[in-house]
Amino acid sequence: MEPVKTFFFFLFVTVMTACNPSVENKAKHVIFIGLDGWGSYSFEKAEMPNVKKLAEEGAYTLKKRSVLPSSSAVNWASMFMGAGPELHGYTEWGSKTPELPSRVIGKNNIFPTVFQLLRDKNPSAETGCIYDWEGIKYIVDTLSLNYYEQSPDYNTVPEGLCDMAVSYITGKKPDFAAIIFDEPDHIGHQTGHDTPEYYTTLARLDGYIGKIIEAVKKAGIYDETVFIVTSDHGGVNKGHGGKTMPEMETPFIISGKNIRKGLLFDESMMQFDIAPTIGYIFDLEQPQVWTGRPMTQVFTTGNQ
Repeated sequence: MEPVKTFFFFLFVTVMTACNPSVENKAKHVIFIGLDGWGSYSFEKAEMPNVKKLAEEGAYTLKKRSVLPSSSAVNWASMFMGAGPELHGYTEWGSKTPELPSRVIGKNNIFPTVFQLLRDKNPSAETGCIYDWEGIKYIVDTLSLNYYEQSPDYNTVPEGLCDMAVSYITGKKPDFAAIIFDEPDHIGHQTGHDTPEYYTTLARLDGYIGKIIEAVKKAGIYDETVFIVTSDHGGVNKGHGGKTMPEMETPFIISGKNIRKGLLFDESMMQFDIAPTIGYIFDLEQPQVWTGRPMTQVFTTGNQ
Protein backbone atom coordinates (compact mmCIF):
# COMPACT_ATOMS: atom_id res chain seq x y z
CA MET A 1 0.00 0.00 0.00
CA GLU A 2 1.35 3.43 -0.92
CA PRO A 3 2.44 5.65 2.02
CA VAL A 4 -0.29 8.25 1.40
CA LYS A 5 -3.00 5.58 1.13
CA THR A 6 -1.66 3.87 4.23
CA PHE A 7 -1.85 7.14 6.17
CA PHE A 8 -5.44 7.80 5.17
CA PHE A 9 -6.44 4.19 5.85
CA PHE A 10 -5.19 4.32 9.45
CA LEU A 11 -6.69 7.81 9.86
CA PHE A 12 -10.06 6.42 8.76
CA VAL A 13 -9.85 3.48 11.19
CA THR A 14 -8.88 5.81 14.05
CA VAL A 15 -11.75 8.20 13.35
CA MET A 16 -14.33 5.40 13.02
CA THR A 17 -13.20 3.79 16.28
CA ALA A 18 -13.39 7.13 18.08
CA CYS A 19 -16.88 7.75 16.73
CA ASN A 20 -18.05 4.25 17.62
CA PRO A 21 -16.18 3.11 20.74
CA SER A 22 -18.58 0.23 21.21
CA VAL A 23 -16.83 -1.62 18.38
CA GLU A 24 -13.92 -2.39 20.68
CA ASN A 25 -15.41 -1.80 24.12
CA LYS A 26 -18.39 -4.14 24.31
CA ALA A 27 -18.22 -6.78 27.02
CA LYS A 28 -17.66 -10.28 25.65
CA HIS A 29 -19.23 -12.32 28.44
CA VAL A 30 -22.45 -12.16 30.47
CA ILE A 31 -22.91 -14.15 33.68
CA PHE A 32 -26.58 -14.12 34.68
CA ILE A 33 -27.38 -15.23 38.24
CA GLY A 34 -31.01 -15.75 39.21
CA LEU A 35 -32.30 -16.17 42.77
CA ASP A 36 -35.83 -17.56 42.63
CA GLY A 37 -38.10 -15.87 45.17
CA TRP A 38 -35.74 -13.03 46.14
CA GLY A 39 -37.83 -9.97 46.90
CA SER A 40 -36.54 -6.40 46.93
CA TYR A 41 -37.97 -5.93 50.43
CA SER A 42 -35.07 -8.06 51.74
CA PHE A 43 -32.19 -6.22 50.07
CA GLU A 44 -31.26 -3.81 52.85
CA LYS A 45 -31.58 -6.34 55.67
CA ALA A 46 -29.79 -9.23 53.97
CA GLU A 47 -26.13 -10.04 54.68
CA MET A 48 -25.05 -10.24 51.03
CA PRO A 49 -21.67 -8.49 50.73
CA ASN A 50 -20.82 -9.92 47.31
CA VAL A 51 -24.15 -8.93 45.79
CA LYS A 52 -24.05 -5.49 47.40
CA LYS A 53 -20.52 -4.93 46.14
CA LEU A 54 -21.74 -5.67 42.60
CA ALA A 55 -24.50 -3.10 43.16
CA GLU A 56 -22.09 -0.50 44.53
CA GLU A 57 -19.67 -1.03 41.65
CA GLY A 58 -22.42 -1.13 39.05
CA ALA A 59 -26.04 -0.07 38.54
CA TYR A 60 -29.19 -1.38 40.18
CA THR A 61 -32.87 -0.89 40.88
CA LEU A 62 -35.10 -2.38 43.55
CA LYS A 63 -38.27 -1.51 41.65
CA LYS A 64 -38.21 -3.99 38.76
CA ARG A 65 -41.69 -5.49 38.56
CA SER A 66 -42.78 -9.03 37.89
CA VAL A 67 -45.36 -9.83 35.27
CA LEU A 68 -48.59 -11.36 36.54
CA PRO A 69 -49.00 -13.80 38.07
CA SER A 70 -45.96 -13.18 40.30
CA SER A 71 -44.75 -16.77 40.03
CA SER A 72 -41.89 -18.64 38.47
CA ALA A 73 -42.20 -20.01 34.92
CA VAL A 74 -44.15 -17.04 33.57
CA ASN A 75 -41.53 -14.62 34.91
CA TRP A 76 -38.40 -16.55 33.92
CA ALA A 77 -39.94 -16.88 30.46
CA SER A 78 -40.57 -13.14 30.30
CA MET A 79 -36.96 -12.44 31.31
CA PHE A 80 -35.48 -14.54 28.53
CA MET A 81 -38.19 -13.93 25.91
CA GLY A 82 -38.35 -10.13 26.01
CA ALA A 83 -42.16 -10.02 26.23
CA GLY A 84 -45.01 -10.73 28.62
CA PRO A 85 -47.30 -13.77 28.88
CA GLU A 86 -49.84 -12.20 26.54
CA LEU A 87 -47.29 -12.74 23.74
CA HIS A 88 -45.06 -15.65 24.72
CA GLY A 89 -48.01 -17.62 26.13
CA TYR A 90 -46.44 -19.06 29.30
CA THR A 91 -48.93 -17.96 31.94
CA GLU A 92 -48.61 -20.11 35.06
CA TRP A 93 -46.20 -21.07 37.87
CA GLY A 94 -45.15 -24.33 36.24
CA SER A 95 -45.80 -23.75 32.54
CA LYS A 96 -43.93 -26.25 30.37
CA THR A 97 -45.63 -25.29 27.13
CA PRO A 98 -47.57 -22.11 26.31
CA GLU A 99 -51.16 -22.08 27.58
CA LEU A 100 -51.81 -19.36 24.98
CA PRO A 101 -50.50 -19.77 21.43
CA SER A 102 -47.18 -17.92 21.20
CA ARG A 103 -47.55 -14.90 18.92
CA VAL A 104 -44.34 -15.89 17.09
CA ILE A 105 -42.60 -19.26 16.92
CA GLY A 106 -38.82 -19.37 16.43
CA LYS A 107 -36.91 -21.97 14.49
CA ASN A 108 -36.64 -24.25 17.53
CA ASN A 109 -40.43 -24.29 17.91
CA ILE A 110 -40.38 -21.83 20.80
CA PHE A 111 -40.98 -18.10 21.19
CA PRO A 112 -37.73 -16.21 20.41
CA THR A 113 -35.33 -16.21 23.37
CA VAL A 114 -32.14 -14.28 23.96
CA PHE A 115 -30.31 -17.61 23.80
CA GLN A 116 -31.67 -18.23 20.30
CA LEU A 117 -30.76 -14.73 19.11
CA LEU A 118 -27.19 -15.08 20.34
CA ARG A 119 -26.86 -18.49 18.67
CA ASP A 120 -28.13 -17.05 15.38
CA LYS A 121 -25.70 -14.13 15.51
CA ASN A 122 -22.71 -16.14 16.70
CA PRO A 123 -23.01 -19.89 16.03
CA SER A 124 -19.71 -20.51 17.83
CA ALA A 125 -20.78 -18.78 21.07
CA GLU A 126 -20.52 -20.89 24.22
CA THR A 127 -23.85 -20.69 26.05
CA GLY A 128 -25.15 -22.59 29.03
CA CYS A 129 -27.90 -22.74 31.62
CA ILE A 130 -27.54 -24.49 34.98
CA TYR A 131 -30.47 -24.59 37.38
CA ASP A 132 -32.01 -26.14 40.49
CA TRP A 133 -35.67 -26.11 39.47
CA GLU A 134 -36.55 -28.44 36.60
CA GLY A 135 -39.08 -25.96 35.19
CA ILE A 136 -36.30 -23.70 33.89
CA LYS A 137 -35.41 -26.05 31.03
CA TYR A 138 -38.80 -25.57 29.38
CA ILE A 139 -38.39 -21.83 28.83
CA VAL A 140 -34.74 -21.31 27.85
CA ASP A 141 -34.68 -22.93 24.38
CA THR A 142 -32.30 -25.78 25.14
CA LEU A 143 -31.63 -26.37 21.43
CA SER A 144 -29.80 -23.02 21.35
CA LEU A 145 -27.55 -23.97 24.27
CA ASN A 146 -24.24 -25.80 24.30
CA TYR A 147 -24.88 -27.02 27.82
CA TYR A 148 -27.79 -27.26 30.21
CA GLU A 149 -28.15 -29.35 33.33
CA GLN A 150 -30.12 -29.54 36.54
CA SER A 151 -28.16 -29.60 39.78
CA PRO A 152 -28.27 -32.40 42.37
CA ASP A 153 -30.97 -32.08 45.02
CA TYR A 154 -30.03 -28.94 46.97
CA ASN A 155 -31.51 -30.42 50.15
CA THR A 156 -28.74 -33.02 50.17
CA VAL A 157 -26.06 -31.20 48.13
CA PRO A 158 -26.69 -27.47 48.82
CA GLU A 159 -23.47 -26.36 47.08
CA GLY A 160 -24.11 -28.51 44.00
CA LEU A 161 -25.22 -25.77 41.62
CA CYS A 162 -22.40 -23.49 42.69
CA ASP A 163 -19.82 -26.24 42.05
CA MET A 164 -21.31 -26.90 38.60
CA ALA A 165 -21.18 -23.20 37.75
CA VAL A 166 -17.56 -22.85 38.86
CA SER A 167 -16.54 -25.88 36.81
CA TYR A 168 -18.39 -24.66 33.72
CA ILE A 169 -17.02 -21.13 33.89
CA THR A 170 -13.40 -22.12 34.46
CA GLY A 171 -13.55 -24.89 31.88
CA LYS A 172 -15.51 -23.27 29.06
CA LYS A 173 -15.27 -19.49 29.60
CA PRO A 174 -18.88 -19.08 28.39
CA ASP A 175 -20.02 -16.10 26.38
CA PHE A 176 -23.37 -16.30 28.15
CA ALA A 177 -24.20 -18.43 31.18
CA ALA A 178 -27.42 -18.44 33.20
CA ILE A 179 -27.18 -19.88 36.73
CA ILE A 180 -30.50 -20.04 38.55
CA PHE A 181 -30.78 -20.94 42.23
CA ASP A 182 -34.17 -22.07 43.59
CA GLU A 183 -33.51 -21.89 47.32
CA PRO A 184 -34.91 -18.47 48.31
CA ASP A 185 -38.27 -19.62 46.96
CA HIS A 186 -37.94 -23.03 48.57
CA ILE A 187 -37.28 -21.63 52.05
CA GLY A 188 -39.95 -18.99 51.48
CA HIS A 189 -42.57 -21.70 50.96
CA GLN A 190 -41.22 -23.89 53.75
CA THR A 191 -40.51 -21.39 56.53
CA GLY A 192 -41.67 -18.05 55.18
CA HIS A 193 -40.40 -14.90 53.54
CA ASP A 194 -38.74 -12.26 55.70
CA THR A 195 -37.83 -14.85 58.35
CA PRO A 196 -34.44 -15.57 59.96
CA GLU A 197 -34.21 -18.76 57.89
CA TYR A 198 -34.84 -16.82 54.69
CA TYR A 199 -31.99 -14.40 55.46
CA THR A 200 -29.67 -17.26 56.41
CA THR A 201 -30.33 -18.76 52.98
CA LEU A 202 -29.62 -15.45 51.23
CA ALA A 203 -26.32 -15.14 53.10
CA ARG A 204 -25.26 -18.64 52.03
CA LEU A 205 -26.23 -17.95 48.41
CA ASP A 206 -24.21 -14.75 48.51
CA GLY A 207 -21.20 -16.91 49.37
CA TYR A 208 -21.87 -19.02 46.28
CA ILE A 209 -22.06 -15.86 44.17
CA GLY A 210 -18.67 -14.87 45.55
CA LYS A 211 -17.27 -18.22 44.36
CA ILE A 212 -18.79 -17.67 40.91
CA ILE A 213 -17.15 -14.24 40.68
CA GLU A 214 -13.81 -15.79 41.66
CA ALA A 215 -14.29 -18.46 38.98
CA VAL A 216 -14.72 -15.72 36.37
CA LYS A 217 -11.46 -14.19 37.56
CA LYS A 218 -9.70 -17.56 37.46
CA ALA A 219 -10.97 -18.11 33.92
CA GLY A 220 -9.26 -14.88 32.89
CA ILE A 221 -12.43 -13.22 31.58
CA TYR A 222 -13.34 -10.95 34.50
CA ASP A 223 -12.36 -7.69 32.77
CA GLU A 224 -14.57 -8.58 29.78
CA THR A 225 -17.62 -9.68 31.78
CA VAL A 226 -20.96 -8.20 32.81
CA PHE A 227 -22.68 -9.74 35.84
CA ILE A 228 -26.45 -9.63 36.26
CA VAL A 229 -28.15 -10.70 39.52
CA THR A 230 -31.93 -10.69 39.68
CA SER A 231 -35.08 -12.63 40.58
CA ASP A 232 -38.45 -13.72 39.23
CA HIS A 233 -40.64 -12.68 42.17
CA GLY A 234 -40.68 -12.03 45.91
CA GLY A 235 -43.20 -13.30 48.40
CA VAL A 236 -45.46 -12.75 51.39
CA ASN A 237 -45.62 -15.15 54.33
CA LYS A 238 -45.24 -18.58 52.66
CA GLY A 239 -46.52 -17.75 49.21
CA HIS A 240 -46.47 -15.59 46.11
CA GLY A 241 -48.44 -15.13 42.91
CA GLY A 242 -50.48 -12.16 44.05
CA LYS A 243 -50.42 -8.42 43.40
CA THR A 244 -48.64 -6.99 46.45
CA MET A 245 -45.36 -5.07 46.15
CA PRO A 246 -43.37 -7.60 48.26
CA GLU A 247 -44.39 -10.21 45.66
CA MET A 248 -43.98 -7.96 42.61
CA GLU A 249 -40.76 -6.00 43.20
CA THR A 250 -37.42 -7.71 42.66
CA PRO A 251 -33.82 -6.44 42.47
CA PHE A 252 -31.94 -6.02 39.22
CA ILE A 253 -28.18 -5.57 39.57
CA ILE A 254 -25.81 -5.18 36.64
CA SER A 255 -22.08 -4.71 37.08
CA GLY A 256 -18.90 -5.10 35.07
CA LYS A 257 -17.35 -3.84 31.89
CA ASN A 258 -18.74 -0.48 30.73
CA ILE A 259 -21.48 -0.42 33.37
CA ARG A 260 -21.94 2.86 35.21
CA LYS A 261 -20.73 2.74 38.78
CA GLY A 262 -22.85 3.58 41.81
CA LEU A 263 -26.07 4.14 39.84
CA LEU A 264 -29.38 3.54 41.63
CA PHE A 265 -31.83 4.07 38.79
CA ASP A 266 -35.53 4.77 39.09
CA GLU A 267 -36.72 4.36 35.50
CA SER A 268 -39.50 1.84 35.02
CA MET A 269 -38.24 -1.70 34.48
CA MET A 270 -40.13 -4.94 33.88
CA GLN A 271 -39.00 -8.54 33.71
CA PHE A 272 -39.16 -8.50 29.91
CA ASP A 273 -36.63 -5.64 29.77
CA ILE A 274 -33.85 -8.04 30.80
CA ALA A 275 -33.56 -9.92 27.48
CA PRO A 276 -33.23 -6.67 25.46
CA THR A 277 -30.61 -5.42 27.94
CA ILE A 278 -28.56 -8.59 27.44
CA GLY A 279 -29.17 -8.32 23.71
CA TYR A 280 -27.83 -4.78 23.78
CA ILE A 281 -24.54 -6.02 25.21
CA PHE A 282 -24.18 -8.59 22.43
CA ASP A 283 -25.46 -6.29 19.66
CA LEU A 284 -28.40 -8.59 18.94
CA GLU A 285 -31.20 -7.46 16.66
CA GLN A 286 -34.37 -7.32 18.72
CA PRO A 287 -37.37 -9.19 17.27
CA GLN A 288 -40.42 -7.08 16.50
CA VAL A 289 -42.50 -9.24 18.83
CA TRP A 290 -40.37 -8.33 21.84
CA THR A 291 -41.92 -5.51 23.85
CA GLY A 292 -39.06 -5.05 26.31
CA ARG A 293 -36.56 -2.17 26.18
CA PRO A 294 -32.84 -2.25 26.92
CA MET A 295 -31.91 -0.35 30.06
CA THR A 296 -29.40 1.83 28.19
CA GLN A 297 -29.03 4.22 31.13
CA VAL A 298 -26.89 1.65 32.96
CA PHE A 299 -24.13 1.70 30.34
CA THR A 300 -21.25 4.11 30.06
CA THR A 301 -20.92 6.03 26.79
CA GLY A 302 -18.30 3.56 25.65
CA ASN A 303 -20.95 0.83 25.50
CA GLN A 304 -23.61 2.83 23.65
